[in-house]
Amino acid sequence: MVSFLQSGEECDNISMASDLPFLAPSQSMELQQFCRNPKRSSSQTLRQLFQRAAGSPSEHHQVIRVHESPFRPASVPFVLSFHDLTYNVKVRRRILPSCFSRARRSSEKSPVKVLLNGISGEAREGEITAVLGASGSGKSTLIDTLANRIAGDSLTGAVTMNGEALESKLLKVISAYVMQDDLLFPMLTVEETLTFAAEFRLPATMPRSRKKSRVQALIDQLGLRSAAATVIGDESRRGVSGGERRRVSIGADIIHDPIVLFLDEPTSGLDSTSAHMVVKVLQRIAQTGSIVVMSIHQPSYRILGLLNRLIVLSHGQTVFTGSPSLLPQFFQEFGNPIPTNDDKIEFALDYIRELECNPGGTDNLSDFNKKWQKKNNPPRNPNTIGPRMSLKDAISASISMGKLVSGPNNNNNLESSIPKYANPFWKEMIVISKRSILNSTRSPELFGARFGAVLITGIILATIFRKLEDSPKGVQERLGFFAFAMSTTFYTCAEAIPVFLLERYIFMRETAYNAYRRSSYVISHAIISIPALLILSAAFAATTYWAVGLSGGFFFFFTFVLASFWAGSSFVTFLSGVIFNLMMAYTVVVAILAYFVLFSGFFITRDRIPSYWIWFHYASLVKYPYQGVMQNEFDDSKRCFMRGVQVFDGTPLAGVPHSVKLNMLKSMSGTLGMNITGSTCLTNGSDILKRAGVSDVDKWNCLLITIGLGFLFRVLFYFALMIGSKNKRK
Repeated sequence: MVSFLQSGEECDNISMASDLPFLAPSQSMELQQFCRNPKRSSSQTLRQLFQRAAGSPSEHHQVIRVHESPFRPASVPFVLSFHDLTYNVKVRRRILPSCFSRARRSSEKSPVKVLLNGISGEAREGEITAVLGASGSGKSTLIDTLANRIAGDSLTGAVTMNGEALESKLLKVISAYVMQDDLLFPMLTVEETLTFAAEFRLPATMPRSRKKSRVQALIDQLGLRSAAATVIGDESRRGVSGGERRRVSIGADIIHDPIVLFLDEPTSGLDSTSAHMVVKVLQRIAQTGSIVVMSIHQPSYRILGLLNRLIVLSHGQTVFTGSPSLLPQFFQEFGNPIPTNDDKIEFALDYIRELECNPGGTDNLSDFNKKWQKKNNPPRNPNTIGPRMSLKDAISASISMGKLVSGPNNNNNLESSIPKYANPFWKEMIVISKRSILNSTRSPELFGARFGAVLITGIILATIFRKLEDSPKGVQERLGFFAFAMSTTFYTCAEAIPVFLLERYIFMRETAYNAYRRSSYVISHAIISIPALLILSAAFAATTYWAVGLSGGFFFFFTFVLASFWAGSSFVTFLSGVIFNLMMAYTVVVAILAYFVLFSGFFITRDRIPSYWIWFHYASLVKYPYQGVMQNEFDDSKRCFMRGVQVFDGTPLAGVPHSVKLNMLKSMSGTLGMNITGSTCLTNGSDILKRAGVSDVDKWNCLLITIGLGFLFRVLFYFALMIGSKNKRK
């Protein structure tokens, strides 16, 4: 255990320290002036950088022992290779269905568009590999292909890592994908966003203090310290800048220190300075032992200096692969040298665009690139290459060196040896619920608007239907009140449609790479909705029950209102998982709820509904709560709603004198053979239920069915997420 300090190694250590984002600018400049050596033979993981920044006993003088070297040997880097990737899609030209052109259907075939045509290359650990090209050249398609985000049988080719096939399940665990759009919650701060990402992606066994330290160190690495307490913001609320938002998106996906990082145009929409800062952050990430693959439209001169490898595409073909420094040599040998004073990448892209306008396109340039690659990069003899680690051993070594990917066990199967999710089911539910509650408290106007709508509706109903009488007129008014009240509970749930639609793409981004389970999201989403439904139900029931003069017990009426809100909220949530357009979702919800009200049994009784529509009556969500509150109100057979002379109410005889009505009752008594007086009960609650046709299902079963339908739609919502949110191209 002999310590050593040599001048060259000391320079290396100081150069490494100068790259640390945790040092103050003045300290970093002093170190760089002392020794400039930007290249080093090995790289540190993010965890090691954090440990050095947080726990190093001496920042200026470190004694490194040979047997304690934290660096991964340079002989076993990760190499992501792809060979002969080809992707075709069918172009649909017809607007009308094919049934209108039956005669031509057999002879015509859908044209095929080639998006990728035999693309091959590699990306290495510690380097930034950039995919360049004009719009439509296949940049994003290649990134999506490497990230396994393309579904379909028309994709051919192979993607390997260290010479072994890279399966989908394993890729999800060891990689991360940063989308072009910044999909973040606008009401969370930068620090909160990264903290929740750490809760999702870091193991539950890691102490909370270490997770917090990791978040703070990552904030420093991303250059977000000044914006740590600032909300992300959106169109209605000012937040962080565009460049800061992009760096937060990157940070949320690298919190677990992935081995491979894919980015789709991370500099899109940013100014030159912000774009350079983003790529500088990516360079630091690559230097921590990650493979960084990104697409970029046209990098500036400063950004080009940060890139290690270029893959230039044109209409799905590779026209150049290699280091940016080789561009002048490449075009010189092709016969079109780059002028001395021209920007080489700008010249290359402009020249490629000119070739694309010619009849032959860039075929000659693509063919020359293949020959040039064989000439300058001859295939290596496997016998001359030393023994390499298997992919499993390389990942295990990466974890032991600090990569925060859950490590493999002794299982020989690499896929099954790495946990699919970092946290258990219950932990995910707690974190999702905590984040949702925090978002809701930051946007109280959303619940406030819904609460106000329910409360105002209750007040209006309480004043219109105030103190209803036990009379034929009162019966009709009660029927109208129950129909409107139950349908209102469902219509007010339509305001919950945007809740999932606004975070759908965030959900897709997080679940695409196993941040948490879909089932955890569905269950936590259901649980956190219950307190709000309790408040809405209590407000509506308390406002209307005593004011209207209902009977049958307040608790049962409140329970049915709560069950209606639960079923309606679940139904709307399910539709938001199926229909992704907000306006279309509102249209469909309003239309279906109108059909539910129509077939609920209020406008037309069950006996009068045609047999071919009776299924809709039993499928109606409004039927069961309406029928339940009706039975709760009228199930007392001793309660009378029509006595003696009230039989003439609602008829032309309603205006005749009371004495005349009594004489008419005497005549009717003689005719019917029964004594009917002015106080004789002619209609009780049971008679009303039979007349309304709401006795086929008792009130307890109606309550259970309503609650069960709510659970059913939550289950359907889960399957909708399983099928419709796979986050892959079709």
